[in-house]
Amino acid sequence: MSIMAIDKELDDYYSSRFEMMSSKGWKDFIEDVDNIIKQYNNVLSLNSAEEFHKRKGQLDILYWVLNLKQESEAAWKELNNEENF
Repeated sequence: MSIMAIDKELDDYYSSRFEMMSSKGWKDFIEDVDNIIKQYNNVLSLNSAEEFHKRKGQLDILYWVLNLKQESEAAWKELNNEENF
């Protein structure tokens, strides 16, 4: 695969991702994720270490989703800076 094809694939990948993240549906989804995080951050109702570790994993994934836009923007910026050298 040529460098141009990789660049085109990355460009398409990030363009699609940013288009999705600018939609009302994405904003609604992120609002829902934020509300779930607030609910899940209460660990007082957990009765075992297993429940605690499960909840921690759930929160890790939810925070990943919540921060996906910022992480994608940072990666895109870094990729573009590398191309300019």
